[in-house]
Amino acid sequence: MDDALTREWLEADGLGGFASGTVAGIRTRRYHALLLTAKTPPTGRVVLVNGFDAWVQTPAGRNAISSQAYGPDVTHPDGAERIQTFELEPWPRWTFALPDGTRVAQEIFVPKDSSSVAVSWTLLAGRGAVTLTMRPFLSGRDYDALHHENPDFRFDAAQGPAGLRIFRPYPDVPSIAVRSNGSYEAAPEWYRNFLYAAEKARGLDCAEDLGSPGTFRFDLSAGEAIWLAAAQGHEAVLGTAGAEAALESLRSTERRRRAAFSDPLDRAADAYIVRRGAGRTIVAGYPWFTDWGRDTFIALRGLCLATGRLAEAEGILLEWAGAVSEGMLPNFFPDAASEPEFNSVDASLWYVVAVYDYFEAMAVAGRIASRSNVRRLQEAIEAILTGYAAGTRFEIRADADGLLAAGQAGVQLTWMDAKVGDCVVTPRIGKPVEVQALWLNALWIAGAFSDEWRQLHDRGLASFQERFWNEAAGCLYDVVDPDHAPATVDATFRPNQILAVGGLPFALLEGERARRVVDAVESRLATALGLRTLSRGDPAYIGRYEGGPLQRDGAYHQGTAWPFLAGAFVDAWVRVRGGTDEAKSEARGRFLGPLMAHLDEAGLGHVSEIADGDAPHTPRGCPFQAWSMGELLRIDRVILAPERAWGQV
Repeated sequence: MDDALTREWLEADGLGGFASGTVAGIRTRRYHALLLTAKTPPTGRVVLVNGFDAWVQTPAGRNAISSQAYGPDVTHPDGAERIQTFELEPWPRWTFALPDGTRVAQEIFVPKDSSSVAVSWTLLAGRGAVTLTMRPFLSGRDYDALHHENPDFRFDAAQGPAGLRIFRPYPDVPSIAVRSNGSYEAAPEWYRNFLYAAEKARGLDCAEDLGSPGTFRFDLSAGEAIWLAAAQGHEAVLGTAGAEAALESLRSTERRRRAAFSDPLDRAADAYIVRRGAGRTIVAGYPWFTDWGRDTFIALRGLCLATGRLAEAEGILLEWAGAVSEGMLPNFFPDAASEPEFNSVDASLWYVVAVYDYFEAMAVAGRIASRSNVRRLQEAIEAILTGYAAGTRFEIRADADGLLAAGQAGVQLTWMDAKVGDCVVTPRIGKPVEVQALWLNALWIAGAFSDEWRQLHDRGLASFQERFWNEAAGCLYDVVDPDHAPATVDATFRPNQILAVGGLPFALLEGERARRVVDAVESRLATALGLRTLSRGDPAYIGRYEGGPLQRDGAYHQGTAWPFLAGAFVDAWVRVRGGTDEAKSEARGRFLGPLMAHLDEAGLGHVSEIADGDAPHTPRGCPFQAWSMGELLRIDRVILAPERAWGQV
């Protein structure tokens, strides 16, 4: 049961919404839901249907096939105990075994590009009359919030067109259209004090009340029980010819769509590519992230380019090309506010790298982008570098030594962006090492069409190789000129230095120095699930990511391991060994193997956001993370491929 409670499934709708839960069927997060819609894809997320209870009546009696957790420590009913099997492919499917030998299968899937969900139950074995009763739980709340009993909640159901039943708990949230082949009986009830264990462990509010308008009753002996729901504006997916016809259409379409992917990794990658306006973007992770600039451009290289989805990659890059402002791209688009936030020094530079890799992938595939699209992407690169060279927000500017300085007090600009109150945990003001690697790569890329950038690159590279090397420790400094203090260094041992050797098209170090960096990072930071963010010998090291928000934010980049860093590390590890087939084979077993094994824990079929720095490296944070999944794909399909599919060896 412990494993079943920590293993989670995800069904994404391609719009930013999703259904998700645990293998045990017990909701442990406020985000676990049956119908969670994005009103303004991929943002504006609202939970409409949180879940359900279900019971099966046979001649031998009544048995639950669902369970809920209630405070302070109650699980009811006992349906989770009757789970016999769980299957993830092609979508979540449970088999329940009842004491009298009755067996019932339950399936849940979400159709692509529609805010809807399909739930069905099938009698696999049983004698006599067998019926199923299902009671849905509704809220109509923001996905980050919690719901509590109140007099404004509306339990009543309206009759919609073509036999639909319409629920609308509150007037300012989307309505819920339901089609089923069962009978409905209004029986309004408040179910109080649901307890979400994962929220409690994270030190957050963890109790919720949900409204249940009534029950749906099905005759399982007569055939499959069907319950379909869609958010307002998506009712068409429910059809007009009855529940059986609607389910058959949705099921056959989804089977064909999912079967078209080459393997489960490609299907997992598809979950993150979603609609934004008329275009596409990448959701940084489920269940709580939307689309972030830095995450999008890192993840795109694996999710799109390594899987051959070049058209989507082009569309995403073009979509973001129009968002350049003073050389910067937004770090993310807030879920509620309309103005994007630009507090990232590296998002724009990752964009340049992603554009380069896109062109490389197109060349390998024998395809040519249109002149207009090439021009738009080059113009975006020029705008980024021009803005950075001249100076932009947050004291981001090219310094006289050709390196990129950035940062001011109270603002977190690098990917190590945790902030506790007004305190930035890892400020890294000055010239952070991975920012220089990205900056010099961007200049090298732009140098192909402008001598100005090539000259700046050459000056910056010479400065980097002179100023960042720490001979005594055999590694690179993490920050040069910290807090903009000239001729000073921050020697904290962090994984950021690995990007000077691997993970980017152009390596800043070669030969003995590169090998020493990789060896040092491997011995001090490598785990089965990526690189630690701080050496265990550092007094500030925190080996477990747990506790309330303040404790977790303090540990986020102070020892916690990040799977996405495995991409740059494995690339660097193979490069310093000459890129041989033998090195790739060894790396596949040593580094890719544990990541692949992780697909069967936490977010099933996906890679987690983070893990404890200390053994056993328990997965933490977001269980479905885009850049973690993207880098696994890039390791498998590009870095360790017999011949690299794209990019520079």
